[in-house]
Amino acid sequence: MHREYLREVHPARLNTLILTGELWTYLADLNEQAQERLDTIMEQMKAAEGVTEDLKRTRQMEWVQRCNNIHNRAEEIVLHEMIYS
Repeated sequence: MHREYLREVHPARLNTLILTGELWTYLADLNEQAQERLDTIMEQMKAAEGVTEDLKRTRQMEWVQRCNNIHNRAEEIVLHEMIYS
């Protein structure tokens, strides 16, 4: 996604990364950082909203719904902070 963002919004930056051979390293590093950030945000949101293993045991469908909701919101945050910036 970030490569497409660079292609559309910052083509000169993309060309520089390609010509210097740094594009794939740059994208791999960004992907790793984004995944770590997503995991951190999700854990923080779960703690703040009381989405626990106890909830998972007692009300599985609610737990799944809330985890999916948290994942979607965390993903939007990461996309905004890291991918499209």
